[in-house]
Amino acid sequence: MAAAITRVFDLLKHSLEEPQKEFISGKIKGNWINYTTQQFCDAVDNLSRGLIKVGIDKGSRIGVMSHNRPEWNIADFASNQIGAYQIPLYPTLADHDIQFILKDAEISVIFVADEDLYKKVKPNVEAANPEIKIYTFSEVTGAKNWSLLIDEGKASTEINLDEYRDKIKPEDILTLIYTSGTTGTPKGVMLTHNNLVANFVNSAVVMPEGVKKGLSFLPLSHIFERMIIYLYLFNRTSVYYAESMDTIVADIQHVKPNSFSTVPRLLEKVYDKIMEKGKALTGIKKGIFFWSVALAEKYTIDAGAWYNFKLGIARKLVFKKWQEALGGEITVIVSGGAALNPKLARIFWAAGMPVFEGYGLTETSPVITVNHFGGTMFGSVGEVIKGVEVKIAQDGEVLTRGHQVMKGYYNRPDLTAEAIDADGWFHTGDIGELVDGRFLRITDRKKEMFKTAGGKYIAPQMLENKYKESIFIEQIMVLGENKKFPSALIVPNFETLKTWVGRKGIKFTSNEEIIKNEQVLAKYNEVIEAASIGFGKWEQVKRFALLPKEWSIDGGELTPKLSLKRKVITEKNKNIVEKIYKDAEDYKAPN
Repeated sequence: MAAAITRVFDLLKHSLEEPQKEFISGKIKGNWINYTTQQFCDAVDNLSRGLIKVGIDKGSRIGVMSHNRPEWNIADFASNQIGAYQIPLYPTLADHDIQFILKDAEISVIFVADEDLYKKVKPNVEAANPEIKIYTFSEVTGAKNWSLLIDEGKASTEINLDEYRDKIKPEDILTLIYTSGTTGTPKGVMLTHNNLVANFVNSAVVMPEGVKKGLSFLPLSHIFERMIIYLYLFNRTSVYYAESMDTIVADIQHVKPNSFSTVPRLLEKVYDKIMEKGKALTGIKKGIFFWSVALAEKYTIDAGAWYNFKLGIARKLVFKKWQEALGGEITVIVSGGAALNPKLARIFWAAGMPVFEGYGLTETSPVITVNHFGGTMFGSVGEVIKGVEVKIAQDGEVLTRGHQVMKGYYNRPDLTAEAIDADGWFHTGDIGELVDGRFLRITDRKKEMFKTAGGKYIAPQMLENKYKESIFIEQIMVLGENKKFPSALIVPNFETLKTWVGRKGIKFTSNEEIIKNEQVLAKYNEVIEAASIGFGKWEQVKRFALLPKEWSIDGGELTPKLSLKRKVITEKNKNIVEKIYKDAEDYKAPN
């Protein structure tokens, strides 16, 4: 009889029914480390017993701060099958956020990956609560290694783990995930076993048959990737963790995955690099390349026989090389975390690598809607998954309820009441619309929309997504609240810019110098003007400033899922923004 899955750790029994030689693997310091299904489950059980020996029980709190690796998952399952709450901490968190989470979640044990994170966490533990026990996955001099707990558990055969598992109900809390958000103090999102189980079971529509290998590189600390890993295990897909973003090309070639999950920015970078190579071609090869791309931009799922005939030629001559660059065996790519440019989606589909865009939040476990082979609409975030409801409020906000909605914010009933109304509808904070009563389209964040001095509402994400279609733009933020017109801060794609200035005979000395060049500024003005066609005059960016350094998580400008921290970026560039508007004091806003 197949194992019933009502709690996340039931995935282990499910996996043991058809054990795999390569169950979960990770690349650490250049070497691939593999766990068979049996090895993984044994390690989970031994760690559970070891945790029990140091006082962990149902309701205890266990932190994990680590980059993606199999040990992350072992610690996760070892915690949740004895009823402890697992609390992931992003490796890039600031000290004050680490201390807040350690205290607020009342963490008693924390696992860290390596020496660097041990050195980061130890002083914060001493400041928050010196009683917290720290264990490392890698060997670190002077630190307790997690193998101590595993060895202790291996020797503690008298502990019957079924007694612990039997006490755990589907509605019990699985994890507390602290959302960094774009502002304010982190909020602990309480997600239950049922939240996640129902979510990965009903999101399984994105995975067609034949997906045997999944590559993972998005942070497991985020609920999107964590749910995807549970989905892989449910789907009997082997999991492989890339070592880092720096090794991703080599890791893809080694694994040759059938699937991976990503955020749009990474797909944009892949596309930009491919386009740069295309521009370097000459003669007939260059002509065929750009004919294929133009054809791909017009892709529709039911394009007809003549289009598909031409597409077949393009796939053989051009897109096969794109497929090979991503391992050559991609069946599906899952995209989330931000809006995917519809043009990019069409191109990847035409290239034979379908991208399924979905939508959700940490508070919704996370999937609310997703595109899939049974129903896809470019420009939308897909159909509502089974067991979930969506409706659009009068002000355009997307509301949802169902099995995916969190239990609430930990220790914050006031914030919970603000987010979930009396009828159980969770208020997402996103503005959207239902197309044909079926496909959800997100247009902007409610809190990110702003009004100009002329009283016109601006939806910055719509503008930013359009402007980012240019290969010259790496990052962009549109602003202008209570100003006469929208402006933008732009981080150029410096690789593309270097190539362009080289063709123009302009000397590239440094990022700081090149963004002051008059010809470069004129080029970006052309890019912005061309991309603004189709928007109302009041929406179009009228002034901009180029910045020399890319925004990052470490720099504090991006959240861990790569969303813009608008207030931080604005404050860091306060003088530049002031100059943009001071230089345009005589500007008259259009109607």
